[in-house]
Amino acid sequence: MTTTSTRCDDTDLLRRMRGGAADAFAALYRRHQGPLYRFALLRCGSSDTAADVVQETFMGLLTERFRFDPLRGQLQHFLFGVARNLILKHETAHQRHVVLSGPDDEDGDAGSEPPDDAACPLGRLLDNEAAEEVRRALALLAPHYRDAVILYEMHELSYAEIADVCQVDIGTVRSRLSRGRAALAKRLVGWRATDRAA
Repeated sequence: MTTTSTRCDDTDLLRRMRGGAADAFAALYRRHQGPLYRFALLRCGSSDTAADVVQETFMGLLTERFRFDPLRGQLQHFLFGVARNLILKHETAHQRHVVLSGPDDEDGDAGSEPPDDAACPLGRLLDNEAAEEVRRALALLAPHYRDAVILYEMHELSYAEIADVCQVDIGTVRSRLSRGRAALAKRLVGWRATDRAA
């Protein structure tokens, strides 16, 4: 999570960037590009689209197309919200060309084991396969569940922060996170059963 000092630094860097300081923009970009790209990549499943979303988000911040108000929250959460909206716009534009999965089911929680650093090459390969399967399972979640799971599990945002990013109430965040985790767990249980049988 972002600290108060980072928030102040972001505000100062943003003020300097608006004054024309290229180094301030570069510092903001270095600080927020990685988490934003990871969110966009997990959210949309395409590295090209994720890179485009990150670029458009930062260009909008630079040109003030997207106006950030420090009194309304943290810059990182604002950037997640902008990226999410851009992804939704992209999905809407390409919706007729994409086959969407059916509704997600409920039940269970997903559990993951930390990778073993000392694993043999076969172990690393299996870890990579598991990570790829998690990415595939995430991609099959309904977008509103995917947002909640990614922001909570991978970016460690609180319910209130996710509610702000997704523009919904906290109860909706809880519900989406619970259902998203359950659907993810159900898909991964099927994969684990297939993997063990092989």
